[in-house]
Amino acid sequence: MGTTTPPRTLAEALRARGDESLAGLLRARPDLLNPVPNDITQLATRAGTRASVVRALEHLDRFALQTAEALAVAPDPAPYDTLLSLLTGDGLDDGDQREDAGAAITAALPGALSTLREQALVWGEDDRLRLVRTARELLAPSPQHPSPTGLGPTVSEATAGMSPGRLQEILAATGLPATHDPVSAVAALAALFTDRTRMAELLDTAPVEALSVLDRLVWGPPYGEVTPNPTPPVKWLRDRGLLLPVSTRTVVLPREAALHLRAGRAHRVPEPVPPVVGAAAERDPQAVDRAAAGQAFTALSTVEELLKLWNGGGPAILRAGGLSVRELKRAANSLDVAEPIAAFWIELAYGAGLLATDGEPDERYAPTPASDEWLDLSAEDRWTHLATAWLAATRTPGLVGGQDAKGRALSALGPELDRSAAPDVRRRVLALFAELPPGTAPDAGTLLRRLRWERPLRGGATPPAATGPGEGADLRSRLALWTLNEAELLGITGRGALSSQARALLDEGSDAAAARLAPLIPEPLDHVLLQADLTAVAPGPLERPLAQTLSVLADVESKGGATVYRFTPGSVRRALDAGQAAADLHAFLAAHSRTPVPQPLSYLIDDVARRHGHLRIGAASAYVRCDDEAVLNEILADRRSTGLRLRRLAPTVLASQSDPGSLLEALRDMGYAPAAESAEGDVLITRAGARRTPPRTPPAPVPEGPPTPDDTLLGAAVRAIRAGDTAATVIRKETSEDPSSATPAGSLPRTTPAETLATVQAAAMTGSAVWIGYVNADGAASQRVIAPVRVEGGFVTAYDHTADEVRTYPLHRITGVAELAEDGKG
Repeated sequence: MGTTTPPRTLAEALRARGDESLAGLLRARPDLLNPVPNDITQLATRAGTRASVVRALEHLDRFALQTAEALAVAPDPAPYDTLLSLLTGDGLDDGDQREDAGAAITAALPGALSTLREQALVWGEDDRLRLVRTARELLAPSPQHPSPTGLGPTVSEATAGMSPGRLQEILAATGLPATHDPVSAVAALAALFTDRTRMAELLDTAPVEALSVLDRLVWGPPYGEVTPNPTPPVKWLRDRGLLLPVSTRTVVLPREAALHLRAGRAHRVPEPVPPVVGAAAERDPQAVDRAAAGQAFTALSTVEELLKLWNGGGPAILRAGGLSVRELKRAANSLDVAEPIAAFWIELAYGAGLLATDGEPDERYAPTPASDEWLDLSAEDRWTHLATAWLAATRTPGLVGGQDAKGRALSALGPELDRSAAPDVRRRVLALFAELPPGTAPDAGTLLRRLRWERPLRGGATPPAATGPGEGADLRSRLALWTLNEAELLGITGRGALSSQARALLDEGSDAAAARLAPLIPEPLDHVLLQADLTAVAPGPLERPLAQTLSVLADVESKGGATVYRFTPGSVRRALDAGQAAADLHAFLAAHSRTPVPQPLSYLIDDVARRHGHLRIGAASAYVRCDDEAVLNEILADRRSTGLRLRRLAPTVLASQSDPGSLLEALRDMGYAPAAESAEGDVLITRAGARRTPPRTPPAPVPEGPPTPDDTLLGAAVRAIRAGDTAATVIRKETSEDPSSATPAGSLPRTTPAETLATVQAAAMTGSAVWIGYVNADGAASQRVIAPVRVEGGFVTAYDHTADEVRTYPLHRITGVAELAEDGKG
């Protein structure tokens, strides 16, 4: 056995990996599995595409990304020590602080390299580290896209196209001997810039103003503009190659010179250690849980109020989709919250499947049948339903009121609010909360710095083509800030700290969270306190039947720890319209009041009931019927009835050209208490409308790229790739004395039908595997390694090592067959 040769390509490096390592790559980059690659070569090709590499870079933390950026400006391939020196510097001017930073970098670099290798962004042994070519193109400096390190091109790159005479002039100005060709001249200049001693001697002779120019360029950007007649300091630098021309008006500081001025460091501030999330306040964990539970109860009440608001059919849908600004304001006023918060509650109810569109020609939003099921749940289960939906939702209410890529306003419930990164950010923010001791509220600034360190390309500078259309460069940070606000509104956090019920939701699931929350939610009450000023006080949450009936009989005057209801003639009439009789209302109040029913309230109910239905409204277009002629005379004489265009048909009947609904409302506004009646003359009972949509499923979250494959799929994919690779690279036996007749590696074998049949029959008898070329019914060609079991009727049944299953193949679709060589010899 000879020594193992180092891999020369990414495909060879992947081929040398174990199955677990290969599965780890596919788990980290699931986009490589769509569809499953035929072999390792196709996997390596797919891993090097621009879109795939950008996606992989976006999932690197700050130090792993800095390591990749350092490799992009290092020689290719780069030894491990060279990479380490680019991150730590050459150590000539280290103080204690720099020594500590160098130790941290030295300790963190193996982990960062391991991450890059797992992502197939770096391959090769430590003495020959190579960055994938596409990643190098994205991260290396160029005039169009300066490197994130702030470094410019090398001397060789910057002097490409420079005349030999100009190169000799630079050598003479720096005191270097003349050379016979441009290549050696460039090499001599680069050697000078990388020699610490000689470079220091050269800079000692520089004017002070020239050193100031270098100080402005050293950390980037390395490009500067010059006039046709540069100043003496700039001319001094240009004459000695410390500034090299890019165009007639632009010069650049070459990479070797910049690294000398930086003491060998590729980055001004390497960040090998993640920032620590600081504490803003320490609170009593029990107080946090109580505050969060109180807010959770408020959240439930707000969503219930929203469902009640749209119970009879909500606002119409805009032509482009979503909710109009006017309807959002109306909902905010009804919920007594600001518009951004109203947008959050509306989106939360929509994401939880409680609101949807009704699908009618006049399409509107309305509660779904699932909302009735949700209302029947216990308070703790209703809260876990909302919290779970919020965690998984990709819809982002914080965007409402902003603009899309085309400058159009983003509306609540609109189609452009999905951001696939939202669930990941929410869970990561809450996970950082959970890492702190119970009751600790994190500092928002340090929290954002930690998130930017973990995903710098999502929260800060981005490589070319990595930012989506219409997205700000700091969407991840905005999502984090919105998460902080929304978590407090929903009761995930209390007083800025993570509650124990939220910890249970994240770690153990909904049942555990509901069990933690249940003791903190107040029990619903079955009574109110009636007062003489025609109000009722609910000292806590009410049982649902009581709350529903009371909301019809009275108007909510104020909310808070106790809810105050006010009885008015209009509210009592509303209850009578819903089919209640005066006796029913008296009995209801007596049964649910801990105080005696006040006399003014009894008089109000009796007085409204006595007048209720005295006038009858029906369809003519509409008519008014009353047994008391004096009442009809009074209506006709009232100036406010002019617009109704009433005329008397009979002593007890008036006709109107208005529709019955408009006539009913107009007479109520005039102070009367009319009742609607049917065509048969019966009083119509008008209950609160309960418009429901057809059954709807909640909106599905928009995934961020392909889903992460499970272990079963990963195992099958790895076996398929290995088998396909074997089929593509296996050594086949020669079928002829002429070596030129051998099948080239990677191409389909070609044999006659008779040879194909004879070979597979022999393999079935001996139980050996063979290599075949196969063309399916769609015309797609593939290579497979099979172990034939049975050959009959024009078909071969075999165990397919590529698919890891038994399959049957028509013999006429097999292009050819070849036996596998033993011990790697043909």
